[in-house]
Amino acid sequence: MALIETVLHGGRVIDPESGFDQIADVGITGDRVVAVSTVQLRAARRVDVSGLVVCPGFIDLHSHGQAIPEQRLQALDGVTTALELEAGTTTVAAAYSHAGAEGRPVNYGYATSWALARKIELIGAQPGPSLHAILEHLGDPGWQAPASKAQRARIYQRLYQDLADGALGIGVLVGYAPLVDPDEFTLVAGLAAQAGVPTFTHARPLIDVNPSVPVDGAKEIIRAAGQTGAHMHYCHVNSTSARRIDTVRALLDEAIAEGSPVSVEAYPYGAGSTAIGAAFLAPEALKQSGLRPDDIVVVATGERIADEKRLLELRAADPGALVIVHFLDEANPAGREHLDRALLYPGGAIASDAVPFTWPGQPPPPTTWPLPPGTLAHPRSAGTYAKSLRTLWRERGLQTLTEVIARSSLVPARILEDAVPGMRRKGRLKAGSDADVLVFDPDRITDQATYVDGVRPSLGVVHLLVNGSFVVRDSALVLDSLPGRPVRASMSRSA
Repeated sequence: MALIETVLHGGRVIDPESGFDQIADVGITGDRVVAVSTVQLRAARRVDVSGLVVCPGFIDLHSHGQAIPEQRLQALDGVTTALELEAGTTTVAAAYSHAGAEGRPVNYGYATSWALARKIELIGAQPGPSLHAILEHLGDPGWQAPASKAQRARIYQRLYQDLADGALGIGVLVGYAPLVDPDEFTLVAGLAAQAGVPTFTHARPLIDVNPSVPVDGAKEIIRAAGQTGAHMHYCHVNSTSARRIDTVRALLDEAIAEGSPVSVEAYPYGAGSTAIGAAFLAPEALKQSGLRPDDIVVVATGERIADEKRLLELRAADPGALVIVHFLDEANPAGREHLDRALLYPGGAIASDAVPFTWPGQPPPPTTWPLPPGTLAHPRSAGTYAKSLRTLWRERGLQTLTEVIARSSLVPARILEDAVPGMRRKGRLKAGSDADVLVFDPDRITDQATYVDGVRPSLGVVHLLVNGSFVVRDSALVLDSLPGRPVRASMSRSA
């Protein structure tokens, strides 16, 4: 056997697929794991990881922070693949080209965007590779209006072209256009089924929250899966379900038991982040959800919105401004229970919904590090996975260490692998798997980000390798390391 390039020696190696959990060596050559062995391996470079956990790098299905600084922060949280799937983008070819030209510290990929395609067609919005192209017009009612048959055809053609260019699925922000014809949603799901890719849906409100919606948000996702056969992925079920999570769980239980291709994700926070112009942050919609204006905080200024009058002013002045919305009180036992019920749904993935940074002034050059003072974000952008390990496993014992690792790596890989065969090499740690490897200190792994300082990096990630290259080495970023590669789907022949 040829000499292995790098061996991670003597760590607790966990492979969530096989259940392997032993002290072992992990051998890496090039961009692949070539051996996992309880017998010491010979190597050109040996890295002692005794006392540490070695596992597959985490796969984030829901990361809007796609630039280098946001991805570096996620790397310090254990992420080796960060994908923009719920909002998506268009054109996908341009997004892949932009990321490839700049380089990325972790693997990246995109769904096509139903919302942005609709905005381009109905209100003349411009395509763009980042979330800002979507946030800019999120509160504009024009893009939420009924589309003619010809307009729908052009929207679907744009989605189809993105799928042909490797889009990982279709992102459907129907929760931001809750009165759109349900038939349009079903047709989009049908296109995904034809292409052999999932949809990633921000659901409409539940009908008992907002009786004016034409269909219940949870039932719509499940119905589309049954009618079209599309894999329907239910994004951040914690925030869209909130105090009604048991209602949604019961619907999911029934659908999955009947064989419907539905999957879910959640993040470990009782607050979300979105643009202030979102339809569900209108004063009447807030009341229907049991929320108040002072549950909303403006990210850029820290302002907690005092009343309905101020909310309307801010929505009119800058509908794309990022806000944090507190929908569950994590310190309250009842709120904590609702959040746990979302996070612990059987077979569910952990996904961050990481947001782009709000910069103090003009954005700095993309490789700037450390982050300028005053940089702002939701704490989930920095701490989702370390917080999940800390709260679900180490402090509260709600899951085993292997179970939390699986929800962060293997489960998201499996959600994508039918559409993206390359994902069968991710989320696992065995010979032949991609060398996307996380090494962390189980006693120290913890989140530091807060709602006041959302960009404080997690602690405890000692090493992180992406495609065999160190992105984090000895707990520090390797600043010139940009080994991230594009993750693309191959459209089904039936499309």
